[in-house]
Amino acid sequence: MEYAELLKRARSNLPESVLKHERFDIPKVNGHIEGNKTIISNFSQICDLFRREPPQLLKYFQRELATPAHIDGPRLILGRKINASLINKKIEEFANTFVLCYECKKPDTHLIKQDKFTIIKCQACGARHPVKSKI
Repeated sequence: MEYAELLKRARSNLPESVLKHERFDIPKVNGHIEGNKTIISNFSQICDLFRREPPQLLKYFQRELATPAHIDGPRLILGRKINASLINKKIEEFANTFVLCYECKKPDTHLIKQDKFTIIKCQACGARHPVKSKI
């Protein structure tokens, strides 16, 4: 058999859930500006969807947006006015760096600390990669 035929046969035996990539959409923020503060009201839902602890995403926002912030129940309060498009861009960068697998692009990952390094391990394909930036 030729290689191309073997690939077709192998791909036809795979379940459809493996071939689909649209099951995960990066969320958009729901929030508003109140005085000189920005309030993200769906912060806890974003953390739940990413399967990351809220302090991890809080620390990332503080570093990337250069602003003080704190968690108030399910909300995140940022210490200055920030445009929603910038926050959405930072959420997408966080997802690409700390959530999505570098190999299969699925969100079924968790972070492992080994010595000084943080490693992202995929539960779907088993890939392990060091994270290129710090939280």
